[in-house]
Amino acid sequence: MPDETHAQPTQESIASAATAVAAKPAAKPESAPVGRKSASGAGGKAPGVKLRRRIVWTCVWGFVAANLLMFLRFFFPRALFEPSTVFRIGYPSDFGLGVDERFKQQYRIWVVREATRLYVIFGRCTHLGCTPDWKQSENKFKCPCHGSGYTPEGVNFEGPAPRPMDRAHVERDAEGQIVVDVGRLYQWPKGGRNQFDEPGAYVAV
Repeated sequence: MPDETHAQPTQESIASAATAVAAKPAAKPESAPVGRKSASGAGGKAPGVKLRRRIVWTCVWGFVAANLLMFLRFFFPRALFEPSTVFRIGYPSDFGLGVDERFKQQYRIWVVREATRLYVIFGRCTHLGCTPDWKQSENKFKCPCHGSGYTPEGVNFEGPAPRPMDRAHVERDAEGQIVVDVGRLYQWPKGGRNQFDEPGAYVAV
């Protein structure tokens, strides 16, 4: 018959085993591989932070570039280059009797030749400054804005225009060509003196 002392564990052996289990240290969790940093750790940068920094630096450099351009602008002249108001239109023999429109688009003028004189009408309505049209079939200038009408000599006769259109200064140069200066205009104010017969308002032909 087997010995009962070897078949069942004694209370002393059970207590010793429990003490050994309690004294065994707990297993450590696996550490992250070496060289890999957490996105939320101290060494990592979240994508949102990088984007914000990029936007801030873009704004800073844009501000610096704008101020640099404004600084450099002071070294360049601010002169406005406008076309000359003085130009040649040819010889008196180049124009027939009546109104010539060949320079309307380029210089805003009409060249009018009569039997004894040639003059230049500046194409600006004296009402509000629109450019009238020459109506060959009606033998008159007609403003498309408010209906002012002018004779072939540029004298107003209908509509709201208060006075005739201005005439540009004309003279002959050394070669005999006609030189026009639209910077010098002759007028006939309402109730005022007529300047159309003054020297420079026409050339004799």
